[in-house]
Amino acid sequence: MATHDEHPQSTLRPWLGVSAITASLFVFLTTELMPVGLLTPVSASLGISVGVAGLMVTLYGVSAGLGVPFIVAWTRRVNRRALLSTLLAILTLGNVITALSPNYPLVLTTRLVMGFASGVFWAIGVSMAMRLVPGRHASRAAAIVMSGISVAAVVGIPLGTALESLTDWRTTFLIWAGLSALVFLAVVAIVPSLPSANAVPVREVFGLPLRNVPLRLVLCTVVLFVLGHFGAYTFVRPYLESATSASPLFITVLLMVYGAGGAAGNFIAGHTVTRNLRGSFIVGCAGLVVSMLLLLAIGHGQAGSVIALILWGVSFGVVQLCQVNMTQAAAPDTFEAAMSLNTMAYNTSIALGALFGGLFADHLGVASVVWFGVALTAASLLLTLGTRQRTSRAVPDNALAASE
Repeated sequence: MATHDEHPQSTLRPWLGVSAITASLFVFLTTELMPVGLLTPVSASLGISVGVAGLMVTLYGVSAGLGVPFIVAWTRRVNRRALLSTLLAILTLGNVITALSPNYPLVLTTRLVMGFASGVFWAIGVSMAMRLVPGRHASRAAAIVMSGISVAAVVGIPLGTALESLTDWRTTFLIWAGLSALVFLAVVAIVPSLPSANAVPVREVFGLPLRNVPLRLVLCTVVLFVLGHFGAYTFVRPYLESATSASPLFITVLLMVYGAGGAAGNFIAGHTVTRNLRGSFIVGCAGLVVSMLLLLAIGHGQAGSVIALILWGVSFGVVQLCQVNMTQAAAPDTFEAAMSLNTMAYNTSIALGALFGGLFADHLGVASVVWFGVALTAASLLLTLGTRQRTSRAVPDNALAASE
């Protein structure tokens, strides 16, 4: 494992490149989760149930999860700037087709294709950002890219909900197509050539969890908490509408509150993961469990729902940053390959969480989806508590720089 500087001069351009990759994460994540805030109008417009509308998240996650290890391995000799540009072009076109689609099957097909592009980005994006800057700044670059998650939660998804309330869901996707096109142009103009590095053949990718026990445990932990979190969060709008008769404006505010909590959690975890990674994840995961229980207990009033969503957002911000660091700690020498497996586990779990949540929502009511979230996040917490500390070592500040 060697640390090196591909671009030793720390100038403005490399950091602009990091910003372009962060913007890429923003548009990919908001496109993936956009239906969370639009389930009700999409289902009404296309004449489908809310549970069936949730398949927009499910199929996107299926392709993002299951396809990424293969595509990353097959493109291991492709220049990463060219690959990212292609992924953003697919995202832009997919948002346009979604906005203009005359029927739901075409929407689902388009989301399936877009999911492949999103999954590959998650596997290569952080590594690309680390390579743009001098090695000593690699961890900072990774943290900046990951902050795009919080920005998407604070601005992207609530803004999509607000735009839909002002226009309609089709216009919202058209606007996101425009944003995706702008990010594509930024990547082409700013990000330098990045020959592929740290990619391995498919057979070696899938062999990693068999040889690496800490990585295997991390992946199991990720599957459980993502199933629970996204199973419940995908249907948070229908739940709030039924529990509090919340207006679209209030739901937008709540989603922004949740996103602000996520940003705070990400900031807090940035200071705690280097000291106690395992403890940070345990506290964050416990917060997910408690926040969903609070939503069930006091979420029938506006104040109670605000409290629950703040804690939920903070807790998710913590566990989100922790799980990336846990993957890095478990497989520092094969970070891109390990991240492709992490992406597969993460996005497949988003898909399954949305699928199971839809079944619960349609057959047992939306409150049952929150109980589903409680059960799965609690299982992730118990697995971590029962795992020896060596499987989630703290990551030094400069650890990410060594992944290349």
